[in-house]
Amino acid sequence: MTTYEVAHRTVYGYDHEVTSSYGRAYLLPRDAPGQTCHGGRITAEPGADVLAERADFYGNRAAYLEVRTPHRELVVECRSLIEVTRQPADLATLGTRAWDTPAPPAGWADLDFALPSPLVPLTARVRRVAAGIFRPGRPLAEAVPALVHHIHSTYRYTPGSTGVTSTIDDLLDRGEGVCQDFAHLAVACLRAAGLPARYVSGYLETTPPPGQPKLQGVDASHAWASVLLPGLGWVDLDPTNDRLVDATYIVTAWGRDYADVPPLKGVIFSTSTSSTLTVAVDVRALTR
Repeated sequence: MTTYEVAHRTVYGYDHEVTSSYGRAYLLPRDAPGQTCHGGRITAEPGADVLAERADFYGNRAAYLEVRTPHRELVVECRSLIEVTRQPADLATLGTRAWDTPAPPAGWADLDFALPSPLVPLTARVRRVAAGIFRPGRPLAEAVPALVHHIHSTYRYTPGSTGVTSTIDDLLDRGEGVCQDFAHLAVACLRAAGLPARYVSGYLETTPPPGQPKLQGVDASHAWASVLLPGLGWVDLDPTNDRLVDATYIVTAWGRDYADVPPLKGVIFSTSTSSTLTVAVDVRALTR
């Protein structure tokens, strides 16, 4: 068991005054298998006139903020305390079961993750990538990690190479991207193979265990994929770092793709023509 403290600080700067700002935030980690959130608080500077939390369709903690004090800088900070006991899934328990062996019907909520979504279209290019991994009769226990390794080894992790509006085609064309792009491609390939898959946002422990290298994607929100496997349930996979998700990961939210669970998104009323965005994340292990 590990207890983490997560601090996520977002600073928006504007060249002209903003009269009001309205935002939705997915910054508060949710309770999930192997994870319990013991506290979380979002603050804003200037102070929020409205700050409310609700559970969205997928059970994520969605926060709504209104800041109606005129400002040229907006700071939104979230601090959370999370206990994680998650262990990597044991894919060996799948035995030799082939990925294309018919599985029991999923529930309605799970079927939502089997369909294309706005940022995860099942294009001919995606299906070609998936077909190279999910060959007829290949065991699930072999195909799933092979997909994770293929994405990790084929595409370069290059911070700043893509943005939140980038598409899977951008990753395929450029050969480089960030964790969001890798997660989208993994989700797309899994869905193309008929396996329900979802996009997961969260964090990685900033300081690795002794003797272990620092992983990519730890200085900001991280993203990975999760796939529904028969007999195992939802199994989380990180193609950015070529591994299964363990207790060094903290889940914030999940959805069909990034558009369902952006860390912070909103609208402003201003004559500002340019802006800056700075994000800083600190994940500290308090106890092990």
